[in-house]
Amino acid sequence: MGKANRERRGAKEKERGRGRQGQGGDAFGSARWRSRSSPEEIVTDLLTAALDAQLDRDEAGFSQCSTALAEAPAELRPVIDRLLLAMLNDHVTFAWRNGWQPADVIRMVGREHGARHVRLATDAIAAEMRAYAPATVDERWLDQLATLEARVWWRRDDEYLREDGDRLGMITRVLQLVFLLAALPRIERLCPLPGGARRTARPAGRAVDERMLARVRALLAKAESTEFEAEAETFTAAAQSLMARHSIDAALLAAEAEDRSVADGPEGRRLGIAAPYEAPKAMLLDVIATANHCRAVWSRHLGFATVLGFPADLAAVEVLFTSLLVQATTAMRLAGSRRDGFGRSRTRSFRQSFLAAYAQRIGERLGEAAGEAVQQAAAETGRDLLPVLAARDQVVDEEVEKVFPDLNVVAAGAVSNREGWLSGRAAADQAVLDVRAEISDRGA
Repeated sequence: MGKANRERRGAKEKERGRGRQGQGGDAFGSARWRSRSSPEEIVTDLLTAALDAQLDRDEAGFSQCSTALAEAPAELRPVIDRLLLAMLNDHVTFAWRNGWQPADVIRMVGREHGARHVRLATDAIAAEMRAYAPATVDERWLDQLATLEARVWWRRDDEYLREDGDRLGMITRVLQLVFLLAALPRIERLCPLPGGARRTARPAGRAVDERMLARVRALLAKAESTEFEAEAETFTAAAQSLMARHSIDAALLAAEAEDRSVADGPEGRRLGIAAPYEAPKAMLLDVIATANHCRAVWSRHLGFATVLGFPADLAAVEVLFTSLLVQATTAMRLAGSRRDGFGRSRTRSFRQSFLAAYAQRIGERLGEAAGEAVQQAAAETGRDLLPVLAARDQVVDEEVEKVFPDLNVVAAGAVSNREGWLSGRAAADQAVLDVRAEISDRGA
């Protein structure tokens, strides 16, 4: 039975191959394409066949279709380019409707393909965004576009296809990108779609002080670059103190806002969790998020985690995660490789355990630092801050349940290398966060 099934499948694939070969090669023979009702028909057939070949993992069929498109008569090339551009535009829009944002798409393209695909995707995003008035695009969306430098730099749309003398390569990239966009699964929508946003001034308690973030980033950059442990601790402590106090101030402003329905409202952002050692990296993000009144949900198969929280806290999580991950990776690599008594490599288990221990210890230290920050702020303001912060935590938890109704909690994985565990905890101790450190403008 199994053999018969395999034979039938093989015959089916051969038939598909013959069909695609008929659509490739001489597909644009003058007699053939002129017999069609329009040039668009045969081009559409070939584009569809190429995408079907990718779905079936039929490399030969995909190559035949791509080559036929690349070698089409000159009079058909404008038609091909126009349909390629339309496919790109439609599939970018499709990605938005499935919950993806610009940074998410570019991150996924970078995981699956190279720099030229990333440039093509960035330009396709810029082209698609022309359809929306800026006032109808969420600020978070616009921030991502600015960070990606997604802008229309071309005079004619076919210029951003970047043929550069390699028409086959260009067509291949476009088809691969369209296939990737078509295959993206539906994910949680974190903000209004372009065209549907109504941007207004941020209410009390939701604004993020960009000057504060600039100072934090400067401090963390110094912590990452210094060769002296004591200096790194001072810079990191100063950054954490700035973020913690800004979060507390934002919570107080929100609590005092007259219109609570306007002041309240967590947001979400996605942060990449790159291979290797994804599980302990996700664990590190989770403990940082928890310490900053946020919640992190890891989507392992998509290479990112979604962090939910209030804007000031989300900003703190992002910059702190980025910095501590850099410091952890540097310390891990300085520790070198490992082998057992038989000469077999133990580097992977050592590094996995190193990062897991680092994450756990950072979580402990951040918890202590957060508690001290609350005590210091309470002493300065004369207020009991615990009810205010607890109320915000509850709102965030409710948002998590709303966005992820079927959330499952899984273990981060076992630790198998004692040396790596101890080394990771030691590295985390060196990144001690003392929120009592005095912050000065000179330090920033």
